[in-house]
Amino acid sequence: MHDVVIVGAGPVGLFLACELGLAGCSVLVLEREPEPRSPFKAEPLGRRGLSSTSVQAFYRRGMLPQLLTASGVHDDDPGAHPEADEPSPPRHGGHFAGMVLDPANVDVAALPYRLPSPAPEGMLTHLEAVETVLSEQASELGVEIQRGVTVSAIAQSDESVVAQAGEHAYAARWLVGCDGGRSTVRGLAGFDFVGTEPLFTGYTMLATVADPEKLGPGFQLTPTGMYLQPTAGYIGMTDFDGGAFDRSQQPTREHLQTVLRRVSGTDVTLIDVRLASSFTDRAMQTTTYRQGRVLLAGDAAHIHSPLGGQGLNTGIGDAMNLGWKLGATVRGEAPDGLLDTYTRERRPVGAAVLDWSRAQVAAMRPDPHAQAVQGVIRELIGTRDGTTYVFERMSGSSIRYDLGSEHLLVGRNAPDLRLEDGTRLGDLMRDGRGVALDFSTDGCLRGAALGWESRMRYAAGPARDDLGSGAVLVRPDGVVAWAGDRAPDREAFEQAAGRWFGAPEF
Repeated sequence: MHDVVIVGAGPVGLFLACELGLAGCSVLVLEREPEPRSPFKAEPLGRRGLSSTSVQAFYRRGMLPQLLTASGVHDDDPGAHPEADEPSPPRHGGHFAGMVLDPANVDVAALPYRLPSPAPEGMLTHLEAVETVLSEQASELGVEIQRGVTVSAIAQSDESVVAQAGEHAYAARWLVGCDGGRSTVRGLAGFDFVGTEPLFTGYTMLATVADPEKLGPGFQLTPTGMYLQPTAGYIGMTDFDGGAFDRSQQPTREHLQTVLRRVSGTDVTLIDVRLASSFTDRAMQTTTYRQGRVLLAGDAAHIHSPLGGQGLNTGIGDAMNLGWKLGATVRGEAPDGLLDTYTRERRPVGAAVLDWSRAQVAAMRPDPHAQAVQGVIRELIGTRDGTTYVFERMSGSSIRYDLGSEHLLVGRNAPDLRLEDGTRLGDLMRDGRGVALDFSTDGCLRGAALGWESRMRYAAGPARDDLGSGAVLVRPDGVVAWAGDRAPDREAFEQAAGRWFGAPEF
C-alpha cells in the first residue's frame, strides 16, 4: 500500500507528488492520458504565466534553472538581480479583462515585504515545460507514475482509501484528486461543487488566416466580445452565448469563423483550423477540500475562467500548502488539526480567485454598462497605484493567511531573506523542511530549535535586511509562521514551532 495516491499528472499533481517525495512518502500518480505530450500543452496553446509566488516555489525547491531552460528563458531574461538593493520590476504585467498592464508602471517597492531574489517577478512558460521539469524531479524522488489509468470508483475506510481502475485496485492511506475541472475524484467522493454558471464560451485555436491584418494586435475588447492574436495564427476569443457551445460539439472552421467575424466586427477569413478547444467562465468551488481520506487540489477543487492566468498558480499554491501538511500527517509528526488547515487556508484563496474572474467577465460583457466600466478601469490601471494593485492581486502578493498574529509578516509568503554570509532563505528550503532564521546577536534560538531538527533547518547570523524582525519561522511552503522582534522570545518561538511542527524530539 502506498502512503498517497494522486489522481492526475498535470502540474498540480506532479508538484504535490514532488512535495510528498521530499517528505519521504511513497507516492503513486495515476494519469488517465496514456502520453504526457499534447499539442495543447506545448507552445503556443499551452502557454501560461507563472506568478511571482509560483516562480518562488520552483526556486525554493531548486527547480528554477531547469524551468527557465525548458521554457526557453535565457539567463539574462528573468530580470532578477539578486545583488541589487531593490527587487527587479516584472517583465510581464498581465491584464485585467483584456486590458493590458504596463509592467514598468508596477511599483515593486510598494508590494508587501519584497527583497531582491534570483526568482523573477513572474515568467511566461508552457505546460509541457512545467510538466517535464516536475516529472524529472518526481522520478528522482522515487515517485511512481502510471499513465493510461482511468479511475472508476473510490472506497475509503478509517484507515485507507482504494481507487479502482478496471481490474486494478490501488490502495493508499490517502488519495488526492488533482484531475482537473471535470474531476472524477470529486464526483466519486461526493464533494459539493457550487458556484455560478457561465456567461460566455471561449475558444483557442491554431489557424491559417487569409487576411490577418484585419485583426488588431494583442487583446481587443469589442462591443460583441473579445479576441486576441498574440502570435500569427494563434487566436483566442470569447463569445457571450451563455456557455451554450462549450464541449457540446467539436468547433468547426465554419463555426469558429462565424464567431470570430462577429466578435471582431470584420470579415476575416480562416483558411483552415489545425487545433481548437473551448472553455467557459463557469466559476465553481467545493465547499471543503477534504472528505475523510480524500482531498482535492487545483482545478478539481475550483474552476473559473482562465482570464488572468490564475488557475495554474492557484493550483501550485494548493500543492505547496497541502504537501508538507499531508507529509507530516503520513509520518505521524503532524500536530492535531494540521491537515484541517489546508481547507481553512486555501479555500478563501480559491474563492477570491473566483470573484476576481467574475469581476473580469462582468467588465467584458458586450453591453453599454460594461463598456462604461471598462473606461473607468482603463483610467485606474493607467495609474501607478492602480497597476500595482492589480499586479499585487495577480502575483499572489496579496495572499495572507490568518495565523492569529498581528505581526504584518506572519501569514505572508516569506521574502528571500539573506544573511550577511550570503545564505538565502531559498537556499535553505530545497529539502522541504521549514526554516528558523535567527538574526539575534547571540543566536538565542539555537537551543530551542534543536528539538525540531528533522522538521526545520536553523540558520543564525546578522541579516542584510531583517525587515525589522529578530527572527522568523518559515513553514515548508514558504509562509511565515512566526516572527519575533529584535530580541526574540524563545518561549513564543517554541509555541509557534509546536503549533506547526508538532512535539519536539529529544
